[in-house]
Amino acid sequence: MEFTIANLLSNFTDDKLIAPKVLEKKLGLQGESSLRQLQIALDALEKMGILIKDRGRYRRAPDNGLVEGKLRCSSKGFCFAIQDDEEAEDIYIRESNLSTAWNGDRVLVRVLKEGSRRRSPEGEVYLIVDRSITSVLARIKLQEGEYKAVPLDDRLLFELSLPEKATLGSAIDHLVHVSIQRYPLGPYPPIGEVTQVLGLNAEEAADTEIVRCKHDLPKIFSPAVLEEAAHLQPKGIGEGKRRDLRSLLTFTIKPGEYAHHMDTFDDAISLERLEEGWRLGIHIADVADLIPPNSAIDKAAAKRGVSVYLGQKVLPMLPPEVTQHCALLKGQDRRSFSVLIRLNDKGEVQEYTIEPTLIAVDHHLNYQQTQALLVAEEPLEDLPEVLGETIKNLYSVTQNLRQHRLGRGSFELNLPDQKYYYDDEGSLGALVVPFSLPARGMVTELMILANQLVAKHLTELQVPALYRVHQAPHVEEIHELIKLAANLGITLELEEEEDVTPRDYQNFTGQFDGTSAQKVLTYLLLGVLKPAFYSITPKPHFGLALDEGYTHFTAPLHRYSDLLIHRVLHEVLTQGRDRRNARAKEGVELTSSSCHGKINWNVLPPDTQGELEEQFSNIVAHLSETERIAQEAIDDLDGLQKAEFMKSHTGEIFHGVITGVQSYGFFVELEDVLVEGLVHVSSLKDDWYEYRGRQQMLIGRKNRNHYRLGDRVEVQVKSVDYYRQQIDLVAISGGSYSPDTFDDEEEDDDDYYS
Repeated sequence: MEFTIANLLSNFTDDKLIAPKVLEKKLGLQGESSLRQLQIALDALEKMGILIKDRGRYRRAPDNGLVEGKLRCSSKGFCFAIQDDEEAEDIYIRESNLSTAWNGDRVLVRVLKEGSRRRSPEGEVYLIVDRSITSVLARIKLQEGEYKAVPLDDRLLFELSLPEKATLGSAIDHLVHVSIQRYPLGPYPPIGEVTQVLGLNAEEAADTEIVRCKHDLPKIFSPAVLEEAAHLQPKGIGEGKRRDLRSLLTFTIKPGEYAHHMDTFDDAISLERLEEGWRLGIHIADVADLIPPNSAIDKAAAKRGVSVYLGQKVLPMLPPEVTQHCALLKGQDRRSFSVLIRLNDKGEVQEYTIEPTLIAVDHHLNYQQTQALLVAEEPLEDLPEVLGETIKNLYSVTQNLRQHRLGRGSFELNLPDQKYYYDDEGSLGALVVPFSLPARGMVTELMILANQLVAKHLTELQVPALYRVHQAPHVEEIHELIKLAANLGITLELEEEEDVTPRDYQNFTGQFDGTSAQKVLTYLLLGVLKPAFYSITPKPHFGLALDEGYTHFTAPLHRYSDLLIHRVLHEVLTQGRDRRNARAKEGVELTSSSCHGKINWNVLPPDTQGELEEQFSNIVAHLSETERIAQEAIDDLDGLQKAEFMKSHTGEIFHGVITGVQSYGFFVELEDVLVEGLVHVSSLKDDWYEYRGRQQMLIGRKNRNHYRLGDRVEVQVKSVDYYRQQIDLVAISGGSYSPDTFDDEEEDDDDYYS
């Protein structure tokens, strides 16, 4: 099937009737088989009461009591359907009511029993809307003459049948990647096909391959995409109306380790001195100019959503044959979209334009070269003197931009061990900037400014766009962090007790600065941030302290959302109306901020406006999901590498901070390596320990020793589960002691362990 039920239902957004022919076009279906599958799906949804058929056309049925959610299951077999609305209750689903749904699937649930004050509502899966798992990491076993694949993820409570008996004998007990060929049908089990044998165990397999297979990230492009890429014909450099900026001194600033990744070279910089202030140029590769919408390349890019950077291994969004035509490489004339900004000497934006340009990059600089230019008193060998002066001026400009950003409440998390794959705030939503790398900070300020100005311009034009949204963290989690900091001797306070603001984060990082707990507390601050996501309406961005809209524009070679923003700008240039009607004598300049506040008409034709709105509505959730998966994969690789490191240090002793306490033990963040492990309560042999949930501690009944949130401890690495990234620790010393601690704790909250 070339579409999912989720894809199909997303087209029924109101009460309008839709004909199957319209659905065929919207879903891009071709061929008899696909059309037959569509009709089967429509008939099934009608019989289930989800769609209503009227004279050969369909519409969504009114409220039928079904709730949509995403399944989150445990290894014990019970699951919850998590609704998109954070305020809505999770719905408990027994294993017997899953109807072959798996962990991560998107489902429609029918509520069987309403919830009470102490219990969640209970329901059953009525329909599987979208399967999230298309492949699994598994171990092969031979059982009664049949080969089976047993998933390593213990939340997946099934085995897959493997029909390919002739080739599997040598793979028994090995770790394999299995693609799912058929999902379970009634009593019949799912069927899989082994696509790759990774090794005898997880430690033997390459960590990047484990992560790639676990998250089902595509390794290669299809023959159709490669064929299309090989025959791409870039437009002539002078074709079309473009502003020629090739005479400007233009340069890129990139980390040295990414110099061989062409898809990171999608932004370049220029800076000119004006009579009053500066003209700053932020130039972005015009990828949309090369890739036609709905082409094989475009569909593959949309499906991938982002490039994924797994260490030195890159899973690109676009084939290299495409990237080489667009990347802003030294000495090459390139078609670009430029944000040209006039700033005063205080770094305040006076006006700006967003227009198609021609540029030529003169120099590629890495962070180290940029730093050398900043501190050099004389010109550096092989680099012109004017470049050194420009870099110093650029640093001054970006410092002013930074002060404006900090002035509105934005914050920075100083974690030097973080990896950087974007020149702006990236997928984390917050600035994680090591202060030891000023070149990194310079580029980040520029890209954030460009994204911010493009978002403002699109909002003023009232054209469709994808906005980047970052919500405030849960205040309850911040209160837990405040408790932890208090136990470490650091007093943190929220400006408003019931809300968390960016200014609070800024204040917290200032109070951490210079303390022995800075690294751990900053890491935990990052951990409680909510993931950023895309929206079709402008909303606040917590990490950047922006109340207005913010978008992604500066990375079209490795982020599909940016490519879509470029397409909107092209539509404005080619179809946009610069005046209310033909009788109006004066129009506005649609590429300039001078038009802001003057537009009271529809800039784009109704058909174009409607098509873009529909396209963005359909793809916005997908793009957020692909970015989430990419970030999870990056975090997974980091976790495997940390687990490998800790396995080589089994038996060694580390210092750490207790960052969480549960009835079964407490979690410790090892300060030097930022690795978390668990001290299980059963390993505390010196006493019987009670769990005090209200005080977040485990306390010995006889010796009154207690382990509480924020306590420093010495722990020994007992064992490491590499694949699950679970580190078991044993407490050697630490914790706190008080002979009369919390004796009045209510018995109902206590659990006892020895």
